[in-house]
Amino acid sequence: MQLKRISLIAAATLTLLAAGAVLLPSGGSRAAPPLAQAARPALTVAVTQPRRETLAQRLPANGNVAAWQEASIGSDSNGLRLAEVRVNVGDVVRKGQLLARFADDSVQADLAQARAGRQEARAALAEAQANAARATALKATGAMSQQQIQQYTSAAQAAQARLAAAQAGVDTQRLRLRHTRVLAPDDGVISARLATVGAVAGAGSELFRMLRQGRLEWRAELGAADLALLKPGTTAMVSTAGGAQVPGRVRALAPTVDLNTRNALVYVDLPAHPELRAGQFARGEFVLGQHQALTVPLSAVVVRDGFSHVFELGADERVQMRRVQTGQRSGERLEVRAGLAPEARIVERGGAFLSDGDLVRIAADSEQNQPKTPAK
Repeated sequence: MQLKRISLIAAATLTLLAAGAVLLPSGGSRAAPPLAQAARPALTVAVTQPRRETLAQRLPANGNVAAWQEASIGSDSNGLRLAEVRVNVGDVVRKGQLLARFADDSVQADLAQARAGRQEARAALAEAQANAARATALKATGAMSQQQIQQYTSAAQAAQARLAAAQAGVDTQRLRLRHTRVLAPDDGVISARLATVGAVAGAGSELFRMLRQGRLEWRAELGAADLALLKPGTTAMVSTAGGAQVPGRVRALAPTVDLNTRNALVYVDLPAHPELRAGQFARGEFVLGQHQALTVPLSAVVVRDGFSHVFELGADERVQMRRVQTGQRSGERLEVRAGLAPEARIVERGGAFLSDGDLVRIAADSEQNQPKTPAK
């Protein structure tokens, strides 16, 4: 009975406390918990859509710039001292221009001696021919035997041969004298000089190297499968180290493929340009034609984990990161080959600061808020 009374008193007390809490004035009660705050945008972004454009189809390649043909200019004289060198590296020369000269004193002396020997042979020939004529005239009289007449005739023939040999000696010395002058075999530019005044050069030693006609070519390396895309006359654009774009044309395709690299050479004629040098490495592209492509601004593409992505805007203004396959660049726009619908709305700028699923606010100056111009 006592235990039951205590339980009733405790229950009544709890009821009174609960009623008092409800009847307390507003000033003494706790504030009600606030409502959940609305989600805030992570970033204000500009939004755009992909655009259809006509792009040039290009085939990139690497290669070296080389001389179209390089001439080796050597010495045809042996044992002569180089007396004069008239050109240096980089000089533009014309065909037949004097490049260097050997001392010709000894050659002049040998030529004079050969000419004297020729004169002596001519005199001997005249005497032998006169003797042979007299002997032949006496043949009918019988004053001379047939053997003697034959001897005079043979002597005249031998004198004729000695004159021919003497003439050959004169021609040889004239040729040696001509070889003391080193002439340019063609128009071009001197690319190397080994000639030194005072040096005694042997026959066949190289004195100069020359870029024939000053022509250069780009020897691009391409895989065997890509050769079928090219033909003589195809346009190419070669980039120099300074950033200049030099146009060229395919002259020829290599008839063979390297067994080690499986690459073949494509020979591209290049015009004269101050930034082009034989031996330098250059990148370039072959222009194969045109094609329609879907492009986006470069600023819209975000590279993460080695792949290209864009942020597509959904109906709830939340972004979704989409992986795309990119192609060639055209100015400030980039080709998208796969992974993006033409009607998609994407973040134009600021994607680097976003994550998948972020809520964004569209900027007032975004393309989506501008009046659209009709497509041409």
